[in-house]
Amino acid sequence: MMESERPKDECGVFGLYKHPESAKITYFGLYALQHRGQESAGISVAGEDDKIFSHKGMGLVSDVFDIKDLEKIDGGSAIGHVRYSTTGGSVLANAQPFVVFHRGRSYAVAHNGNLVNAHLLRKELEEDGSIFQTTMDSEVFLHLFVKNLKKGDVEGALKKVISKIEGAYSFVVLTCKGEVIGIKDPNGFRPLALGKLNGHYVLASETCAFDLVQAEFIRELDPGEMVIINEDGVTSIKMDEQPEKRSLCIFEYIYFARPDSTIYGRNVYQMRKAHGNRLAEESHVDADLVMPFPDSGNYAAIGYAEQAKIPFEMAMIRNHYVGRSFIQPTQTMRDFSVRIKLNPVKELIRGKDIIIIEDSIIRGTTAKTRVEALREIGAKKVHMRISCPPHKFPCYYGIDFSSKGELIAASKTLEELQEYLGLDSLHYLSVEGMLEASGVENPENKFCKACFDGSYPVPFDPNFTKQCMG
Repeated sequence: MMESERPKDECGVFGLYKHPESAKITYFGLYALQHRGQESAGISVAGEDDKIFSHKGMGLVSDVFDIKDLEKIDGGSAIGHVRYSTTGGSVLANAQPFVVFHRGRSYAVAHNGNLVNAHLLRKELEEDGSIFQTTMDSEVFLHLFVKNLKKGDVEGALKKVISKIEGAYSFVVLTCKGEVIGIKDPNGFRPLALGKLNGHYVLASETCAFDLVQAEFIRELDPGEMVIINEDGVTSIKMDEQPEKRSLCIFEYIYFARPDSTIYGRNVYQMRKAHGNRLAEESHVDADLVMPFPDSGNYAAIGYAEQAKIPFEMAMIRNHYVGRSFIQPTQTMRDFSVRIKLNPVKELIRGKDIIIIEDSIIRGTTAKTRVEALREIGAKKVHMRISCPPHKFPCYYGIDFSSKGELIAASKTLEELQEYLGLDSLHYLSVEGMLEASGVENPENKFCKACFDGSYPVPFDPNFTKQCMG
């Protein structure tokens, strides 16, 4: 599907403790996490004079930084952030890391997730006199932090903040003294991992960032864990109250995470392939070939073809040189924006029965256009298989589909959706199949699947519309 059709995660975070080239390494760490956010990027570094220096901007990591920018802030400890804005606004003021100055000291924070009670906390803080500069829930976190910061007790202040905030969060925090702190919510919605680079500890949203900077992966942070990295090494602190069930967002496996990352001990590529295997078991149909809409369906398609013993073909070719914006088409070329990124190999499709593998259908408009294009080429039969269950419920934990009206599976039956898309058959992977294929022990108690079944692990205000997204 087109980028506008894809669900968006909010961001990726990276942190590095006291390295002589901290800004440059953080740059590459963010480069590896670029898939988690493409609208803004930023790096904050704690210098030798107990000050935090930052550089951030709108656009991709490679657009925001050049070598001069990195050399200006290099050295010391660093944290970085890539962001995709949802309702928080795509403006520079909301780019992270966010830095606050308090009693002669500065602190920076970068956040992946969404605090579902941010609007309530913000109201309380404003009534007590706090003045906000952004619409980010990350700023709510920082206001609570400095409010509870007594005599420089960073650990104590963070514990009090964690006791108040609710929702999905993986934070990296930087102090002016160079401490780097990682915090993961008690449910464990968003990934956060610990690594080591030549004796320097590293934090990252995904292990693929460690691979690029050649850091050794140590472990993932546990749900409800805070790690403080300073001259004493790594101190692990477990929060007092942790739910029996964990709620890792299973959509990290299905779509968000890079296939070369490892989450919850499972490689993402292998997980997606396993979903494809199970999908073939649940919905086999005779066909001439299996094809993905690249790149989202690639790995599940490999698994489906393998299990079904049907040839796998890359019958859609992706243009890798399309920028984030291009000249808008005229009305007479209204499907140009769809075709500019993917183009079919006509000789593979004409006169064939084909199976398209996708990881999800969110709004459905682009999938409909592409199926029509395949019909026009001369595909005899077009079947579609989706490697996750239908999305029927909005997400309040950091994904940008926030209303049922945006989710086509919430308003149409399977038969209606099949007809709307112009398919000969349509099948989604079952919830049971998705969980069993995960290969994780007791998966029912490990994943958040609220977007599929409406079972939300953390309560939220039903009138809350994510106006304070991080």
